[in-house]
Amino acid sequence: MLAHKVVGQDLRIGARFIGDRAAAVARALAEARRTIADMPANYTRFPNTEVRVFRAATSKAPRIRGDLTLDREVLTAYGSLTDPGHIWRTLQRLGPWIEPVLVHEWSRLVRAYGERMGRPVLHGEVEAALAWLDPARDTLLARSTAKRMLEQGRPVTCVWTGAQLGPGMLDIDHCLPWSVWPCGDLWNLLPASPRVNQHLKRDRLPSASALAAARESIIAWWDQAWLPDEGASAPVRTRNRSRATGRHRCFH
Repeated sequence: MLAHKVVGQDLRIGARFIGDRAAAVARALAEARRTIADMPANYTRFPNTEVRVFRAATSKAPRIRGDLTLDREVLTAYGSLTDPGHIWRTLQRLGPWIEPVLVHEWSRLVRAYGERMGRPVLHGEVEAALAWLDPARDTLLARSTAKRMLEQGRPVTCVWTGAQLGPGMLDIDHCLPWSVWPCGDLWNLLPASPRVNQHLKRDRLPSASALAAARESIIAWWDQAWLPDEGASAPVRTRNRSRATGRHRCFH
């Protein structure tokens, strides 16, 4: 996919690919499905049994006819992976301890492979390769999408106040602040007025009441920014919004 300039942020629900890029994404999805089904889903067994932990259900990949949209129908067509409920709950509860155990075990395994192959691996080398990279703070995609909507004559409003935004009065707010959780996922990037983003909210968490009041505006932004087909001429769906003067705001 890199050869066709498909990057991580492109792989979002509602994204549309055409031509060679569509074919590259389709091949990657098919390969990922095959790898998951043939390897971890096949070889991960309950202790001292031949019973598989995960159940992979694969199906024939959809035929690509010039374009590919990553929606529920397309992704479901590639198959599914079922995780037993008790395993899922255990992973949720013990998540903070599972990752270091996996890193340690994988490092031990790689060093053992290296010794048998006559290629010794130093202690700490595998751990360094498996270290998480600090995420980059990047709002470019959300900002460029908002500006494109404005250029097309489509309204963009502050999700917290309902105020109309323009090219010179547009900020992209991290709903969950970057200082609290460095998350640059598209769902967390919301249009906001500079006054709200830089002075009122800043690095504060939104309260439950603020999120409830902004719910329709946030969903409308997601719908309008990420779901429409950019090449389509159909009108964008809109939702009723609260008036800017009547919306309650509270940030902690």
